[in-house]
Amino acid sequence: MKKSNVITAYICLLILLIASGILCVFLGSVSISLDEILVKGSVSNSIVFGIRFPRMLAAIFTGGALAIAGYCLQTFFHNPVAGPYLLGISSGAKLTVALMLVYLAGSVSSFGSFAMIIVSFAGAMIAMGFVLLVSRYVGNMSMLLVCGVMIGYICTAICDLVVTFADDSDIVNLHNWSRGSLSGIRMEQALIMGGVILVTSLLVFFLSKPMSAFMISESYAKSVGVNLSLFKVLLVLLSSLLAATVTAFAGPVSFVGIAVPHLLKVFLKTNKPVVLIPACFLGGAVFTCICDLIARTVFSPTELSISTVTAIFGAPVVVAMLIKRSRV
Repeated sequence: MKKSNVITAYICLLILLIASGILCVFLGSVSISLDEILVKGSVSNSIVFGIRFPRMLAAIFTGGALAIAGYCLQTFFHNPVAGPYLLGISSGAKLTVALMLVYLAGSVSSFGSFAMIIVSFAGAMIAMGFVLLVSRYVGNMSMLLVCGVMIGYICTAICDLVVTFADDSDIVNLHNWSRGSLSGIRMEQALIMGGVILVTSLLVFFLSKPMSAFMISESYAKSVGVNLSLFKVLLVLLSSLLAATVTAFAGPVSFVGIAVPHLLKVFLKTNKPVVLIPACFLGGAVFTCICDLIARTVFSPTELSISTVTAIFGAPVVVAMLIKRSRV
């Protein structure tokens, strides 16, 4: 793809991101008075800067992180339908956070957001460890994905059991979170989430060159000096950290990590990591912002889980991709 076309695509994605972000801030069940937004203490000011703006930032970081994580996992497993949700990584992260919130709420409350990220990352790595272990004995990538889905089901079942019998006042919102929700995200949480995700995404971008070589073949990557052992470890760690950070604050969000990279590959007509990694962040951010807006406004005042909406729009993309591959 020509450089000018790539720049044009980035500009289009950026414009869509700005537009969707503005809609997320100004649309909702409560009408916003523009002349009151900057008036400190006003209802409009509190709604915009206390609720909608942090939620919009969280949606941007959630989509960007999951899209990049999905792209990394697709590269690692050489499979276009690999993603943090289908492989059970998000479910593993969800389980450990749920257990922490239910049984260790009092002892970890002083650690706050970073404790949730660390615990979520631990769960993501445990789930990823099972997937990698299975991959050593299963040559068929389709079977690997089935195993990943089963791991996700097991983690989700345990998490649902924990949530069902939980009665601690500190976890009143755990049920909504366990289904995927950006509701209640505070500015402090959004900024911490964003900081971790931006740094991790930048580290992934620095791996663009070895990723390009790895996509050709492992032998070619070795021949050009890529340390495959270190590269694979970094790819697993960074993708798991991205998925875990999202899960710590928003719960499991489905299909963003699979659908967005695929759509961008078709749209940009390239699979080059140096092009797709920034595009995945922008595209994922746009996709999640729009889905979150739909989740909280279409049936207002009732709010859907964001995973419900991302599945509605993301699952057909995955099905279409599988049908297309089966015909090749």
